Amino acid sequence: MTNAPISAASMRGAVDLSSLVNPRPQRTPGTAPQTSTIVLSATDATFTQVLDLSNTVPVVVEFYGQGVEPALAPLIQQYEGKLVLATVDATSNPQLVEAFQVQQVPTVAAVVGGRPVQLYVGAYPDEEVRLVLDQVLELGAQNGVTGTVPVGEAPTSAEPAEPVEEPLPPHHQEAYDAIASGDYATAIAEYKTAIAQNPRDALAVAGLAQVSLLSRLDGADASALREAAAASPSDLAAQLAVADLDISGGHVEDAFIRLLDLFPTADAEGKNAIRTRLLDYFEIVGGDDPRVIAARRRLTGLLY
Repeated sequence: MTNAPISAASMRGAVDLSSLVNPRPQRTPGTAPQTSTIVLSATDATFTQVLDLSNTVPVVVEFYGQGVEPALAPLIQQYEGKLVLATVDATSNPQLVEAFQVQQVPTVAAVVGGRPVQLYVGAYPDEEVRLVLDQVLELGAQNGVTGTVPVGEAPTSAEPAEPVEEPLPPHHQEAYDAIASGDYATAIAEYKTAIAQNPRDALAVAGLAQVSLLSRLDGADASALREAAAASPSDLAAQLAVADLDISGGHVEDAFIRLLDLFPTADAEGKNAIRTRLLDYFEIVGGDDPRVIAARRRLTGLLY
């Protein structure tokens, strides 16, 4: 394993995973959600909790499975709450496997401020792994993610209580809770209701785009989708499906180029489908992202 320094540049070019869920209100800097452990078991449905936590403390993500068990907990515990470990069973969480581009286990990554950082693949001696974990802490410091979590049970002494978070609007909260439980259909319905009540609700528009992506990818076989798209380059449905995979895995430009290249040869219905999907992607990635600005400019040229 090479131990090249991890820097803020490592985070560039990856889609912000936190954009796949409706963001929670900001917490006071330096404080973390109450938790009784620094080792979490994460799934496709519960990863929103990891994303939320990564805005306060760097989270190491360890993929295991196929006879390989998680092994990093003892090392993470030595950091006394400055790092959190999220273990993921790669055999039953295809969305996370795709998003982190897991090819084999163990694969170890991190999430800092909602953004994924690839670390290493395979098993290595503790002293080598510790060097990488130290670099994750440095990356967290570069990005203002320097909080800690309680190592044991949450304290019961009379510590100052965290400020009460301002509640989300009702339909937003219902959607957020539905996403956390993997009920994407309900989340979609809640966001649509919020938009019907207020068409200018930008958070609901973005949330609908994000959860629609999650819904389309739910249970998808990434390899099968890519094989189908390669076999039928002109099949719009197949190309849209692979573009979804690219967006979820952080290959933003690949998704944009794939659909924009297909646009001129599509019929009127196909053009509308591509335009709609691209607009959803723009919401997911963020309107101020340079890749979105360039793709929007090219789409406008193709439309007019």
